[in-house]
Amino acid sequence: MDGFFKMSKWVPEEDAALVACMVDLQNVGTFNANTRFKVGYLNRLERMLEKVLPNAMLKAKPNLESRIRTLKRDWAIVYNMLSGKDNSGFGWDEHRQLVSHKKGQSI
Repeated sequence: MDGFFKMSKWVPEEDAALVACMVDLQNVGTFNANTRFKVGYLNRLERMLEKVLPNAMLKAKPNLESRIRTLKRDWAIVYNMLSGKDNSGFGWDEHRQLVSHKKGQSI
């Protein structure tokens, strides 16, 4: 059916590859526009990911576009937890590489 696609769950390897490709795009600078990417970057990401994850069949739209939106939303939540004036006891555990909370404080 046209317009329908199968929702799939992203695995950590796909997330890591997506972020690595986005960092590569940023470092090369071809698609940079101030603090954002230029039009066409999703198609370039799709081609880059095809090389790294040939069996994943990730498409610029809807897969990459949707996942990037989700990663931005999740990152904003974590960033606000860690950097806000009143971070309610949340912090970053360097050793375990995750968000932590002071014991004994209510969330």
